[in-house]
Amino acid sequence: MLAKLTTKNQLTLPKSITKEIGDSEYFDVKVEHGQIILTPVKIHRADAVRAKLADLQITEQDIADAVAWARR
Repeated sequence: MLAKLTTKNQLTLPKSITKEIGDSEYFDVKVEHGQIILTPVKIHRADAVRAKLADLQITEQDIADAVAWARR
């Protein structure tokens, strides 16, 4: 199958390929031996936020207190 690279460096994947890989919005992209390899990646944004909050030692009570303060 052919896919055309646009002047804006955009590549449209054929519908048959996207059906086969499922719902993926993001891809890991790498080049190996002159070939471009796209690997579908699922982004779990909520998990990243929870991890950041844990790193900062922000608790649920801290968030509740901040929301209550902002609503005053």
